[in-house]
Amino acid sequence: MEVNVKVLISEEDVNKKIREIAERINTDYAGKELHVVCILKGGVFFMCELVKHITIPVTHDFMSVSSYGDGTISSGRIKILKDLDESIEGKDVLVVEDILDTGRTLHHLLDLLRDRKPNSLQLCTLLDKPDRRVVEVPVAYTGFTIPDLFVVGYGLDYAQQYRNLPYIGVVDVEE
Repeated sequence: MEVNVKVLISEEDVNKKIREIAERINTDYAGKELHVVCILKGGVFFMCELVKHITIPVTHDFMSVSSYGDGTISSGRIKILKDLDESIEGKDVLVVEDILDTGRTLHHLLDLLRDRKPNSLQLCTLLDKPDRRVVEVPVAYTGFTIPDLFVVGYGLDYAQQYRNLPYIGVVDVEE
């Protein structure tokens, strides 16, 4: 089996978009402190680059969740593998994720976080695949809207590989 990765979104375009998102966040949260919640594992690459360009006071924490169902289809019910280290009560929270796909997992995760009484709760995602959406999820900041392709890079993986690519690529597997 041979895996080929074709560039979908260049490193330069990803970096430019991240700076643009950070500028919007800086404007939208001016005068406030922002608490970023990164969803592991994929979101960490995006979050690290994003916060480099955020000029307002920012703190961060991490969560790791999995959705489970029949093994191939996300049920959207989430299992928390790593919970937040700090309370988000009363904080302006921005959840940072690598990709919004069906929406099931993020819908349930945002409900869970809302129950923890943050001052505000918004979602920021590098990629959005609306063609796969099953549950609508409000997104405040989106990097790129992409077609229903299997993508890797910038935190997204194929069998735990290719997360470290500095661009977004499309996977082509040849048997």
